[in-house]
Amino acid sequence: MTSDASAQPASGERVLPPLRIGPLTIDTPVVLAPMAGITNAAFRRLCREYGGGIYVAEMVTSRALVERTPESLRIIHHDPDETPRSVQLYGVDPATIGAAVKMLVTEDRADHIDMNFGCPVPKVTKKGGGAVLPWKKDLFRDIVRAAVREAAPYDIPVTVKMRKGVDEDHLTYIEAGRMAESEGVAAVALHGRTAADYYSGHADWEAIARLKEAVKSIPVLGNGDIWAAEDALDMVARTGVDGVVVGRGCQGRPWLFADLQAAFEGRDDRVKPGLRMVADTIYRHGELMVPFFGGDELKAMREIRKHVAWYLKGYPVGGEIRKNLGLVETLPQLRALLDSLPLDTEYPGADAEGPRGRQGTSRTPSCPDGWLDTQDITPDLEIRLREAELSVSGG
Repeated sequence: MTSDASAQPASGERVLPPLRIGPLTIDTPVVLAPMAGITNAAFRRLCREYGGGIYVAEMVTSRALVERTPESLRIIHHDPDETPRSVQLYGVDPATIGAAVKMLVTEDRADHIDMNFGCPVPKVTKKGGGAVLPWKKDLFRDIVRAAVREAAPYDIPVTVKMRKGVDEDHLTYIEAGRMAESEGVAAVALHGRTAADYYSGHADWEAIARLKEAVKSIPVLGNGDIWAAEDALDMVARTGVDGVVVGRGCQGRPWLFADLQAAFEGRDDRVKPGLRMVADTIYRHGELMVPFFGGDELKAMREIRKHVAWYLKGYPVGGEIRKNLGLVETLPQLRALLDSLPLDTEYPGADAEGPRGRQGTSRTPSCPDGWLDTQDITPDLEIRLREAELSVSGG
C-alpha cells in the first residue's frame, strides 16, 4: 500500500488516543496478530521490547485447552512480566468454548481473550471453524455469547477477529460485527480479505471502513497489508479505525513495533537496522526459544530456521550461508554463522521491507459438505460439528 502523504498528521501530533478494550488501556493502539508457530512467548518478548501494544499468543483450540494438553498449556504460557496476557481461542462448539474461557478466567491465565473467526487454513475451515464460521450466524452468536458470559464476571474482555466472509458471494463481516457488538464483545478486528482470498492480492480497506461505520459503540481494528508504520497511518486515515492489527509485516522485523509506536505518537524516527543488529536479534531470538521449548536446543534451532529468511530479506547474504543457517542445530553454530556475515552492511532500505510470509493465490475454501447451502445449523451438521470439536488434539 502506498501511503497518502496528505493524510498524515503533523510531526509531534498524536495520531490516535490510547486503545480501550474493556478495562484495559493500551497506550499504543497496535495488536500483534496471533500466528501459528510464530507468536510464541519468545517472539512476543522480542516485539514487546521494541514497542507497546497487545501481543496475542498463538491460537489454541478450546478442546485441547479443556483437556489440558501439554501443547495447549505451553501455547498459553506468558512471561511473568507480560501484560496484558492475551490468548486467542478457536472452536466450533459453544459449550466447549465456554468451558475453555471459564478455565482461563477462573485460573487467572489471561487478561484478554480473542476469538478466532479469521483463520483461512483448510484444516480449520473444513471443520466449520475460522473464517467460514460466521456464515452460520446463530452458531457465531452462540459461541460469542458463551465466551462473553464466562468472562464477564471476571471483567476479562473478549474480542473478535474475523475476515470479510467465506468469499465475495458469502460476506458476513457487517452482520457478524454488529452481532458481536450486541453480545458484549469489547472490540472487533477485521482482516480485509475473505477466506477464499487466503493471503493473496490486496486487503480491502474499504470493507474495514464500512465495518467502522456499522459498529458504533466499541473499537474497530483494521488488519491487512501493514508492512510499515506509514501503512498503519494510512489505514487509520482512510478507514477511521481505532487501532491496527499487524501479522506478517513483523515477521523478521520485531522492530516494526518501535516504528508503529513512534508513528502513532507523531514521531518520524524509524528503526533502520544494519546487518549487525539483525544478526544480534536473530541470535537473541534463538536464545529465547530454548527455554520456551523446555531447554531443547535442537527444537529451538529448528524453529528459528524459518525466521532467518524473513530477517535477512533484502540484505546481501550469500546462498551458502543462508543454506547453512537453514540447517543450524545449536546456539554456538548459530552464533558462528551469524558472525560470518558481512556485519558492517547498512540498512538496505526498501529491499528489506514489504510483503513477507505466506501469500499464494486465492482458492475455494474447504468447508463441511453443504455448509453454504443455508446459514442455519441443521441437526446433522450440529452432530458433525460436535465430532469435529472432539477430533481436535494438541494445541
